[in-house]
Amino acid sequence: MKYTPQAVDGVYLVDLEPHSDDRGFFARSYDTAEFAAHGMRPEVAQCNVSFNHRAGTLRGLHLSLPGHPEAKFIRCTRGAIVDVAVDVRPESPTYLQHVAVELTADNRSALYLPPHLAHAYQTLTDDTEVLYMVSVPYAPGAEMGFRYDDPAFGVSWPLPVSVISDKDAGWAPFDADANAERFAAGVPS
Repeated sequence: MKYTPQAVDGVYLVDLEPHSDDRGFFARSYDTAEFAAHGMRPEVAQCNVSFNHRAGTLRGLHLSLPGHPEAKFIRCTRGAIVDVAVDVRPESPTYLQHVAVELTADNRSALYLPPHLAHAYQTLTDDTEVLYMVSVPYAPGAEMGFRYDDPAFGVSWPLPVSVISDKDAGWAPFDADANAERFAAGVPS
Protein backbone atom coordinates (compact mmCIF):
# COMPACT_ATOMS: atom_id res chain seq x y z
CA MET A 1 0.00 0.00 0.00
CA LYS A 2 1.07 3.57 -0.59
CA TYR A 3 0.71 6.04 2.31
CA THR A 4 0.54 9.74 1.44
CA PRO A 5 0.52 12.21 4.37
CA GLN A 6 -2.11 14.92 4.00
CA ALA A 7 -2.14 18.58 5.07
CA VAL A 8 -3.73 17.75 8.45
CA ASP A 9 -1.38 16.16 10.98
CA GLY A 10 -1.85 12.38 11.20
CA VAL A 11 -4.15 12.05 8.18
CA TYR A 12 -3.05 9.68 5.39
CA LEU A 13 -4.39 8.87 1.96
CA VAL A 14 -3.91 5.13 1.51
CA ASP A 15 -3.78 3.75 -2.02
CA LEU A 16 -3.70 0.16 -3.17
CA GLU A 17 -0.72 -1.32 -4.96
CA PRO A 18 -2.48 -3.89 -7.14
CA HIS A 19 -0.86 -7.03 -8.54
CA SER A 20 -2.63 -7.59 -11.85
CA ASP A 21 -3.04 -10.53 -14.19
CA ASP A 22 -5.65 -11.70 -16.68
CA ARG A 23 -8.15 -12.34 -13.86
CA GLY A 24 -8.01 -8.77 -12.57
CA PHE A 25 -5.94 -7.70 -9.58
CA PHE A 26 -5.18 -8.49 -5.96
CA ALA A 27 -4.13 -5.90 -3.37
CA ARG A 28 -3.88 -5.56 0.37
CA SER A 29 -6.29 -2.93 1.61
CA TYR A 30 -5.40 -2.98 5.31
CA ASP A 31 -2.27 -4.01 7.22
CA THR A 32 -1.92 -3.55 10.97
CA ALA A 33 1.90 -3.71 10.93
CA GLU A 34 2.16 -1.05 8.22
CA PHE A 35 -0.39 1.15 9.99
CA ALA A 36 1.62 0.95 13.22
CA ALA A 37 4.86 1.68 11.35
CA HIS A 38 3.28 4.92 10.05
CA GLY A 39 2.13 5.94 13.53
CA MET A 40 -1.48 5.07 12.75
CA ARG A 41 -3.79 3.22 15.13
CA PRO A 42 -4.19 -0.30 13.70
CA GLU A 43 -7.04 -1.41 15.99
CA VAL A 44 -10.38 -2.20 14.36
CA ALA A 45 -13.26 -2.64 16.77
CA GLN A 46 -16.12 -2.02 14.35
CA CYS A 47 -16.86 -1.75 10.62
CA ASN A 48 -19.74 0.41 9.39
CA VAL A 49 -21.48 0.77 6.04
CA SER A 50 -23.39 3.87 5.02
CA PHE A 51 -25.64 3.85 1.96
CA ASN A 52 -26.83 7.17 0.53
CA HIS A 53 -29.61 7.49 -2.04
CA ARG A 54 -28.91 10.97 -3.45
CA ALA A 55 -25.93 12.94 -4.68
CA GLY A 56 -25.33 15.91 -2.41
CA THR A 57 -26.12 13.97 0.79
CA LEU A 58 -23.98 15.28 3.61
CA ARG A 59 -23.07 13.40 6.80
CA GLY A 60 -21.13 15.21 9.53
CA LEU A 61 -19.13 16.97 10.89
CA HIS A 62 -18.82 14.36 13.69
CA LEU A 63 -16.15 13.45 16.19
CA SER A 64 -15.80 11.56 19.43
CA LEU A 65 -15.68 13.36 22.73
CA PRO A 66 -12.37 13.52 24.56
CA GLY A 67 -11.80 10.23 26.33
CA HIS A 68 -13.15 8.19 23.39
CA PRO A 69 -10.28 8.07 20.85
CA GLU A 70 -11.95 6.94 17.63
CA ALA A 71 -9.63 6.61 14.63
CA LYS A 72 -11.34 6.00 11.26
CA PHE A 73 -10.36 4.36 7.97
CA ILE A 74 -12.82 5.33 5.21
CA ARG A 75 -13.30 3.86 1.73
CA CYS A 76 -16.02 4.49 -0.85
CA THR A 77 -17.13 1.11 -2.24
CA ARG A 78 -19.82 2.37 -4.62
CA GLY A 79 -20.16 5.79 -6.24
CA ALA A 80 -18.07 8.75 -5.06
CA ILE A 81 -17.67 11.07 -2.09
CA VAL A 82 -15.64 14.05 -0.97
CA ASP A 83 -14.34 13.12 2.46
CA VAL A 84 -13.38 15.95 4.83
CA ALA A 85 -11.36 15.97 8.05
CA VAL A 86 -11.07 19.13 10.16
CA ASP A 87 -8.38 19.38 12.84
CA VAL A 88 -10.03 20.62 16.04
CA ARG A 89 -7.21 19.46 18.35
CA PRO A 90 -6.08 22.73 20.02
CA GLU A 91 -2.44 21.65 20.45
CA SER A 92 -2.08 20.33 16.90
CA PRO A 93 0.26 22.08 14.45
CA THR A 94 -2.58 21.95 11.89
CA TYR A 95 -5.33 23.24 14.23
CA LEU A 96 -8.45 24.39 12.30
CA GLN A 97 -7.02 23.25 8.97
CA HIS A 98 -8.89 20.70 6.89
CA VAL A 99 -8.29 18.22 4.14
CA ALA A 100 -10.79 17.22 1.46
CA VAL A 101 -10.17 14.08 -0.61
CA GLU A 102 -12.24 12.46 -3.33
CA LEU A 103 -12.80 8.79 -2.59
CA THR A 104 -14.47 6.74 -5.30
CA ALA A 105 -15.23 3.13 -6.08
CA ASP A 106 -13.01 3.58 -9.15
CA ASN A 107 -9.92 5.10 -7.49
CA ARG A 108 -10.20 2.70 -4.50
CA SER A 109 -8.37 5.19 -2.27
CA ALA A 110 -8.99 5.28 1.46
CA LEU A 111 -8.48 7.97 4.09
CA TYR A 112 -7.09 7.36 7.57
CA LEU A 113 -8.10 9.81 10.32
CA PRO A 114 -6.50 9.82 13.76
CA PRO A 115 -8.74 10.34 16.80
CA HIS A 116 -10.45 13.64 17.55
CA LEU A 117 -10.77 15.10 14.06
CA ALA A 118 -14.15 16.35 12.90
CA HIS A 119 -15.23 14.17 9.97
CA ALA A 120 -17.82 14.56 7.24
CA TYR A 121 -18.45 13.50 3.69
CA GLN A 122 -20.69 14.51 0.83
CA THR A 123 -21.87 12.12 -1.85
CA LEU A 124 -21.06 13.05 -5.44
CA THR A 125 -23.30 10.43 -7.06
CA ASP A 126 -26.62 8.77 -6.36
CA ASP A 127 -26.56 5.36 -4.64
CA THR A 128 -23.21 5.80 -2.92
CA GLU A 129 -21.90 3.35 -0.34
CA VAL A 130 -19.15 4.07 2.19
CA LEU A 131 -17.33 1.54 4.35
CA TYR A 132 -15.43 2.73 7.38
CA MET A 133 -13.55 0.94 10.09
CA VAL A 134 -13.24 2.47 13.54
CA SER A 135 -10.75 1.77 16.31
CA VAL A 136 -13.23 1.69 19.21
CA PRO A 137 -16.86 0.58 19.46
CA TYR A 138 -19.57 3.18 19.11
CA ALA A 139 -20.41 4.70 22.48
CA PRO A 140 -23.82 6.40 22.70
CA GLY A 141 -23.38 9.85 24.17
CA ALA A 142 -19.67 10.08 23.27
CA GLU A 143 -20.29 11.97 20.03
CA MET A 144 -20.23 15.65 19.28
CA GLY A 145 -20.27 17.69 16.11
CA PHE A 146 -20.05 21.00 14.32
CA ARG A 147 -22.01 22.53 11.46
CA TYR A 148 -20.80 21.41 8.05
CA ASP A 149 -20.81 25.04 6.88
CA ASP A 150 -19.16 26.62 9.94
CA PRO A 151 -17.07 29.58 8.74
CA ALA A 152 -14.33 28.71 11.27
CA PHE A 153 -13.39 25.76 9.06
CA GLY A 154 -13.77 27.18 5.55
CA VAL A 155 -14.86 23.89 3.96
CA SER A 156 -16.13 24.34 0.42
CA TRP A 157 -18.52 21.52 -0.47
CA PRO A 158 -18.64 20.56 -4.17
CA LEU A 159 -22.44 20.27 -4.42
CA PRO A 160 -25.42 21.97 -2.82
CA VAL A 161 -26.57 19.92 0.16
CA SER A 162 -29.55 17.82 -0.98
CA VAL A 163 -30.04 15.69 2.16
CA ILE A 164 -28.82 16.24 5.73
CA SER A 165 -30.14 14.97 9.04
CA ASP A 166 -31.76 17.38 11.50
CA LYS A 167 -28.99 16.48 13.95
CA ASP A 168 -26.19 17.40 11.50
CA ALA A 169 -27.95 20.59 10.41
CA GLY A 170 -28.46 21.59 14.03
CA TRP A 171 -24.96 21.30 15.50
CA ALA A 172 -23.87 24.43 17.37
CA PRO A 173 -21.29 26.74 15.82
CA PHE A 174 -17.65 26.05 16.63
CA ASP A 175 -16.56 27.67 19.90
CA ALA A 176 -12.76 27.65 20.25
CA ASP A 177 -12.87 28.26 24.02
CA ALA A 178 -15.35 25.44 24.72
CA ASN A 179 -13.39 23.15 22.41
CA ALA A 180 -10.12 23.94 24.21
CA GLU A 181 -11.77 23.22 27.58
CA ARG A 182 -12.92 19.78 26.39
CA PHE A 183 -9.41 18.92 25.25
CA ALA A 184 -7.77 20.36 28.38
CA ALA A 185 -9.89 17.96 30.42
CA GLY A 186 -7.74 15.18 28.95
CA VAL A 187 -7.76 13.44 25.62
CA PRO A 188 -6.01 10.09 25.72
CA SER A 189 -4.70 9.06 22.33
